[in-house]
Parts: sequence; structure tokens; C-alpha cells
Amino acid sequence: MSPRRRVDGDFVATDYFTVTPMPVRRWGLTLVTVTATLVTAAAIAASVFMFVEHESDRRDAVKEAAALGYAREFMTMYMTLDPFNANAYADRIAAQATGEFAKNFQQKENDILIQVARAEPTTGEVLDAGLQRWNDDGSADVLIATTVTSKTPDGKTTIESGSRWIATTIKEGQQWKISNLIQVI
Repeated sequence: MSPRRRVDGDFVATDYFTVTPMPVRRWGLTLVTVTATLVTAAAIAASVFMFVEHESDRRDAVKEAAALGYAREFMTMYMTLDPFNANAYADRIAAQATGEFAKNFQQKENDILIQVARAEPTTGEVLDAGLQRWNDDGSADVLIATTVTSKTPDGKTTIESGSRWIATTIKEGQQWKISNLIQVI
């Protein structure tokens, strides 16, 4: 059978005069897709922003902890005197010094050696340390509270004294050094 049929003597297609309706546009799926894409992009952007901020905060915390740890270690060494090894003490301090502190220490090194050699052995201890501020040159001012314990020459009495210091630490290459040391009264 042919797809055309005879209508009053003419051959006409059966669907020639029929109107086919346009398919209905479905906006719901498109709207959900666009919304989901925008929400996903915003979530990724927020996650990246939070990750960058977290890494920045972590780097700052690690840097602060390194500066505080070094200042504590240096002050313990600085406050602990061994009169039998005065030259080694001076060499250790000179190796950790830079800037103004190195210059001052070098000028007074002989006097310091004499004082250390005449002193009684002491044990220095850092009670607490806190970061005061970061300077523009990348150095940090650290406030440190210390105690020094020593015995009298007869060995019967223990003497303990406390002091506060502001140590300016700066990282030179891979090593922290002291660039300034001031006793706070």
C-alpha cells in the first residue's frame, strides 16, 4: 500500500495539511543544571580561598614558632655560664650573633671572657617567651623572661635571680640569629 491515497482524483499525502506542534521547552532541567554549576563553582572558589588563607596562617604560625624556639634556646645558652669553658661560651655566642649585637659583642668580647671566667657556674632557664612584633626587615622582637640559678662559692646557698630581655631574631639563610639583645628593666 502506498503512503499516498486518492482524494477526489488527486494524490495527496496524508500529513500534508496537519500541523506538528513544536516540542515544549523544559526550563526546569536547564535551570537546575545552571544553578548546580554556579553553586559548585562558588564552593570550589570558597574552598580555594580558605585553603590559601589556611596555608598562609600555618606558614605564619610555623615562622613564629621557629623564632620563639630559637630565642628560647639562645637565651638558655646565653644565661648558662661555665667559667671553665669561657672561650667556648664566647665562640657559641659570637656564632649566633649578627648585626648590632655582633658588633657590640665583638667589641666587649675580652671583658666578657674575663667576667665569665671569674663567675660561678650558673644555670639559665627561660620561664616564658612571647612574640612582641614582626619588624619590616623580617626580624622578630621576642620578649623573654629568664631566671639564673647559681650557688655561692661555698656551695651551701643557691641564688636565683630573674630578668627580662627583648631579643631581636632574624633569619639569615636557613639559620636564625640574634641581631639585638636588650635587657628590660
